[in-house]
Amino acid sequence: METETIIEVKDLVKQFGRFVANDHLNFSVKTGEIFGFLGANGAGKTTAIRILCGLSAPTSGSVFVAGIDASRYPEQVKKSIGYMCQRFSLYEDLTVFENIRLYGGVYGMSLKEIRIKSDELLKRLGIDDLRDRLIGSVPLGWRQKLAFSVAIFHQPKIVFLDEPTGGVDPITRRQFWDLIYEAGRAGITVFVTTHYMDEAEYCDRVCILSEGKIQAMGNPVELKKSFGVKSMDEVFVKVARNV
Repeated sequence: METETIIEVKDLVKQFGRFVANDHLNFSVKTGEIFGFLGANGAGKTTAIRILCGLSAPTSGSVFVAGIDASRYPEQVKKSIGYMCQRFSLYEDLTVFENIRLYGGVYGMSLKEIRIKSDELLKRLGIDDLRDRLIGSVPLGWRQKLAFSVAIFHQPKIVFLDEPTGGVDPITRRQFWDLIYEAGRAGITVFVTTHYMDEAEYCDRVCILSEGKIQAMGNPVELKKSFGVKSMDEVFVKVARNV
């Protein structure tokens, strides 16, 4: 059986004055897929992800997320997704449990459900002893793992991760990806932007942007073969240099 398309983007354009941040993007993502969205700073990744999340409207083109027109019904899109970014995810002046309770409430979960699921979550992560610790005092690696777990706390159809592993060590990054794989096995589609080309190897497919345009897209193995290189880092360099 063919896997259902859960994200469909056609001729997406986003302009800020004369500056074109996204230049006629076309791509689709399948249900349960781990889809990497790659590019250097200023490539247009975050702009596109904000449109997909219903946080910004496209200048032109169509964007459907979980069957919903993101430009016409952004609030409905927000109910079907989870979101995590490197710069802001959890409130540092709230405790671990207070953050979980806050986001659970935002997602429309009952307090009883939040308490039950938070107990399960903290035990699964092995950080039950951190329940009453302020997030600001929790090590960065654990904060990132917790932020991801909170982003999928309400079991969304899709989770958007905007450079989620920035600033953490390689071992923690690999552990973080174990959580991503677990979410994928549970049927959650993962849409992730990253600067780390080794993380591109973990994706089912990747899309590489440069100057607002899609320059390459496909399975990491296929892309390496197509460009005649041995790593995604080399693929990225060739795309960036337009080789």
